[in-house]
Amino acid sequence: MAKKRAKKEPLEFRNTALSDALQTQDMAAVAFALRHGPTVVPLMKPGDRDNPIDVGEVWTYRDPNTGDIALLLFSDAKHKPAALPPAVALQSPGALRAFLSTHGSAITTVFFDIAGPHPMQATPDEVIRALDA
Repeated sequence: MAKKRAKKEPLEFRNTALSDALQTQDMAAVAFALRHGPTVVPLMKPGDRDNPIDVGEVWTYRDPNTGDIALLLFSDAKHKPAALPPAVALQSPGALRAFLSTHGSAITTVFFDIAGPHPMQATPDEVIRALDA
């Protein structure tokens, strides 16, 4: 008798609380959602699936005219524009905090759901303060 393989549910790349907070543009709710759930980040290079520590290389946008660097974060992978690299990862609040602590001085702005439906932007320091609150 052949054993039927249990079908795994696909991993959901979203943070519903962050989507809801962005919809209302409620900064306190955005901060809460960032502290208590993952954030979807586009990846330049996906991580090694066999190494749980390797989450990949986070993609950032560099403005060709000014050289300014932006970090694009998403509440749901479906809000990521198709023009961005196709791979995404879920960043934990701690991983997002560590990334911004390391690279925040080079990043000019952080955009949430830049293409909508409810975009918001903040400075790296504002996001760090939200994560630390």
